[in-house]
Amino acid sequence: MKKRINKSERIFQPAGRLQRPSQKPKDLNVHARSQWQWTWTKMALLSLCILSASVLFILHLFFDSIDLSQPSDIGLNHTLNIYLEPEEGVRVGVWHTVPEHRWKEAQGKDLDWYEKALGDGSPIFIYLHGNRGNRSAPHRIGIANVLSAVGYHVLALDYRGFGDSTGEPTEAGLCTDVLYLYHWVKARSGNSLVCVWGHSLGSGVATTTAVKLLEQGNQFDGIILEGAFLNARMETNKLTEHPFTWFYWKFPYIQYFLFNPLKNKDLNLPTDENLQKIRTPLMILHAEDDHLVPFASGQEIYRTAKKAQNSDERVKLVQFDASLGYLHNGLYKDPGLPDIIREFVQSLMT
Repeated sequence: MKKRINKSERIFQPAGRLQRPSQKPKDLNVHARSQWQWTWTKMALLSLCILSASVLFILHLFFDSIDLSQPSDIGLNHTLNIYLEPEEGVRVGVWHTVPEHRWKEAQGKDLDWYEKALGDGSPIFIYLHGNRGNRSAPHRIGIANVLSAVGYHVLALDYRGFGDSTGEPTEAGLCTDVLYLYHWVKARSGNSLVCVWGHSLGSGVATTTAVKLLEQGNQFDGIILEGAFLNARMETNKLTEHPFTWFYWKFPYIQYFLFNPLKNKDLNLPTDENLQKIRTPLMILHAEDDHLVPFASGQEIYRTAKKAQNSDERVKLVQFDASLGYLHNGLYKDPGLPDIIREFVQSLMT
């Protein structure tokens, strides 16, 4: 008969005294304590992952619950929601925020008033956001508020397939939406400056649209790129350095199915190639601690644009120290940003 001896059982010799266990009681206590510590560590890590996913899910539900047609519901009291139709069957949502000094005058005004306001001579920014969420994201509202406070109009667009905009998002479709908005603004703005601000994915949309405008014989008066990448294909094909990246890859529905309308889309948006054709004044804003698009990307964009335009005056790079902790979305918090923007826009008028 065979008997299996478990580690917890005592081992006896056929005759004589009891054989001493291979481990001392003190060693067993240390081992047991180590096992418990490791168990609690794993439980803590699992709880942290679940909490992180839950927060993202709750935020997603919260922002999806916002009525984008009513920006005043979230405190934007000098902003009007507009719907435009760049193509048949496609409707895109846009928030038009007027300069802050006109906020009292804007109360209760309709679309006709906002359209006429575009011709008041104030510079105008078309704001193009990144590849998740919609125009109500806090950092996007933050940029709109900064631009408005400086005295500019802001038109924040949700591309087709984003927010409450209908249609299927594709590279061609995104650019079509921006081209339509540009021409819509130009038809109402007289001689006002019309600039574009592209953040993250929006930087690629901005430069690609700028090239298409050149082909039409038009151009933006100025371009600002924030947290810009060299091209969308390079960026989407690499594993982003983020403390929970592995978690998103293990459970891709958390980040991609819920937050990314461009999942599985074939994007190029070659900012590096576009900048070789663009001669529009350009300012690049990039945080040294950007955790999604490395600061080196901003530096390479600067070198490419500077070489193409052969000018130190028309191409500027503004870097934000890592100690400020702005990461990828926090540049709107910088107290010096309004002056940086104001100086750039003033340079466009000379």
